[in-house]
Amino acid sequence: MCGRFALTATPDQTAAFLDVAGLDDFPARYNIAPTQPILTAVAGAPRGPGSNLPDRLPMLVRWGLIPTWVKDTREFPLLFNARSEGAAEKASFKAAMRHRRALVPASGFYEWRQTGGKKGQPYWIRPRHSGLIAFAGLIETYAEPGGSEMDTGAILTISANADIAHIHDRMPVVIDPEDFARWLDCRTLEPRDVADLLRPAQLDFFEAIPVSDLVNKVANTGPEIQQRGEIGPEPDKVKRQKPGADDSQMTLF
Repeated sequence: MCGRFALTATPDQTAAFLDVAGLDDFPARYNIAPTQPILTAVAGAPRGPGSNLPDRLPMLVRWGLIPTWVKDTREFPLLFNARSEGAAEKASFKAAMRHRRALVPASGFYEWRQTGGKKGQPYWIRPRHSGLIAFAGLIETYAEPGGSEMDTGAILTISANADIAHIHDRMPVVIDPEDFARWLDCRTLEPRDVADLLRPAQLDFFEAIPVSDLVNKVANTGPEIQQRGEIGPEPDKVKRQKPGADDSQMTLF
């Protein structure tokens, strides 16, 4: 799965990577969590002949997709991830897979390896080349009962490759830059035409760095959460003695 990620590149770097125009300034974000706004890129209207302007548009959406048919959002789960296997047929994602595919720029993501204790070991997982990546995203515009509209989105996931599987069994789908146009082309390409893009990243593409549990709190938003660090084993619980008891005395009771 992908429940936290970061985008620490500058707006200019991000705009050049996505090939979008009109990207507003934004700060580095080290701990992006569900329900927060996330940056996406979508296909815009085709440019006229001779235009050298990008035909992709930046779009801010709430991370957590809400299908158009939902009546009460309070009774609907938060869909911040979508399993790519079967997403084209699932009611929650079918329309978005056909008409509203997007790119979600990121510098990397966080994942937790369960260690048997209450707290898992978090990892900062980033590309080895330290550049930007783009997750496969879906967008849905939800009309609230009051009449206002809210753009919402989810990140597609796939079975983890061997580099990540020892941490978690899922990972976000990464779209290569040479495939951006295909993935975003919802006018002429149906989900079956881009199904080959829904695959795990190549081996050795990512490196996983153990970090401290600072990332566990959404309020922690500084670069220190990406510093290397490991969570030690939880201390054993001390068995409380009854008043007057002496462990040095053997007892039959």
